Amino acid sequence: MDIKKIFDNNSSWVSKQLATDPEFFDKLGQGQSPEFLYIGCSDSRVTAEELMGLQPGEVFVHRNIANMVPNTDINSMSVINYAVVHLKVNHIVVCGHYGCGGVRAAMQQSDLGILNPWLRNIRDVYRIHRKELDAIEDEEEKYKRLTELNVQEQCMNIIKTAEVQKANRERNLKVYGWIFDIHSGKLIDLKIDFDEILKDIMAIYKIT
Repeated sequence: MDIKKIFDNNSSWVSKQLATDPEFFDKLGQGQSPEFLYIGCSDSRVTAEELMGLQPGEVFVHRNIANMVPNTDINSMSVINYAVVHLKVNHIVVCGHYGCGGVRAAMQQSDLGILNPWLRNIRDVYRIHRKELDAIEDEEEKYKRLTELNVQEQCMNIIKTAEVQKANRERNLKVYGWIFDIHSGKLIDLKIDFDEILKDIMAIYKIT
């Protein structure tokens, strides 16, 4: 694609927005107060606002390979802090997707260079749930289930943070785990039981 096409697309988008709402950009310039923090995969086929049906300003977005939230990653921890403490979001979503290249790459016995320590987090998810996963004979179904379990574990990592625990007490903030099915376009709610997870882990991870 000629890079000039991007700027042509931008001009068309601006015209379309102004035709719908002449004050669109004036409102956008006044600041943001999103209800959602969305943590998703960097995969080019999965875009947060479009699949959620939301507009600019309605969702704060953080994306990385395989929608990971390692507690030692200053990037994702900073995003959570800013979204929860300063933007006051009330919903945090971790959204994985079937066909995730990061999940598949993590399960290959290959040296992937700088990706190794990042993908090792997914291998840790496999280790935790190895008994369940090894019982699945179909490889594609195994990858799908690992994708779901990875989302679940990242939700747990978020619930471990002080900001989220405090916001839950103060304003009932919740964490959700979703899957985007790229073959149907549908969002799947994994029905992560926030309250049950919080109760289970508080003996170890409670931060007052």
